[in-house]
Amino acid sequence: MKTKLVLLLAFLSMASTTFAQDTTAAPILKLSAYIEAYYAYDFANPANHQRPGFFYSHNRHNEFALNLGYLKAAYHTDRVRGNLALMTGTYAQYNLAAEPTLLQNIFEANAGIKLSKKADLWLDAGVMPSHIGFESAIGKDCWTLSRSLLAENSPYYETGARLSYNSTNGQWYTAALLLNGWQRMVRATGIQTPVLGTQVTYKPSTAVTLNWSTYLGDERAGEAIVTRFFNNFYGIFTLSPKWGLITGLDIGTQNGSSWIAPIAILRHNINEHWTLAGRVEYYGDQDEVIISTDANGFQTLGFSLNLDYTPVSNVSLRFEGRTLSGKDEYFFNRNGTASMSNTFLTSALAISF
Repeated sequence: MKTKLVLLLAFLSMASTTFAQDTTAAPILKLSAYIEAYYAYDFANPANHQRPGFFYSHNRHNEFALNLGYLKAAYHTDRVRGNLALMTGTYAQYNLAAEPTLLQNIFEANAGIKLSKKADLWLDAGVMPSHIGFESAIGKDCWTLSRSLLAENSPYYETGARLSYNSTNGQWYTAALLLNGWQRMVRATGIQTPVLGTQVTYKPSTAVTLNWSTYLGDERAGEAIVTRFFNNFYGIFTLSPKWGLITGLDIGTQNGSSWIAPIAILRHNINEHWTLAGRVEYYGDQDEVIISTDANGFQTLGFSLNLDYTPVSNVSLRFEGRTLSGKDEYFFNRNGTASMSNTFLTSALAISF
């Protein structure tokens, strides 16, 4: 009996030691929240308080509104990770309008496992932030108050599986993805194959980030099923301690039609509390693949100027003036007649904790 007891204790001791070796770091559960309220005034003064349909963020006119509010739980160990965030606000209301009702308040819901003990190789699956673009729905992470035309009209989120790798020196990030579709949680009717996505990010120094993301797969265009191929390029450059620059370019094709969207954002840190940012952008969708109008294609040049005040690190008060000038009359003026331009002012107050 004594021998059996000794052997049992030895086995439990070995199992305990093995378990401790497999979990070298204690699990971390982090809870966070974000709230961004805004007021926008569109000089076209739309009677229904709804701004143009190609805007999904900060798109209510002449009323105080919540753009995005979410609660998030993030779990992380050496080998597993997961995120769950539930949201509300006009961003969720308009950007996820096509999703099933029970899914419209999901901001993020994914789980991941590390596939190698030595390499930083991960497999994640679920609802994840998009691998496309340098902007997200979270205002505090963006250089401008409102989202650019290329961000508003490309995926904010995606649903599927992602295999990603970070190099040991931190300079390279690569990812391959299988997705349900172009910003979709549920695959469109008639689409039987997953979409392919890739991402390559190169950081040769702390001052430079270069990115190339792609998207290839079938989409629905009315009753037809078409193939979409999309490229997103951007660079983020720290020019000096006070100056930064982002340049980007979206190029997409779909069954012989194409669209293009170049952008540049210049930011200046006046001091630790005040920041200026200027943006120039163009969106050319002459065949109306992404943005539909009652005119001859959507071809628009835009400018904006942003002033941010950050009294403490987790609070920001932002002001922005923005104008869009189109090649045709697909905007409206105050009396409801067609116009070639659209001008609006937006302010936002955000807190994260």
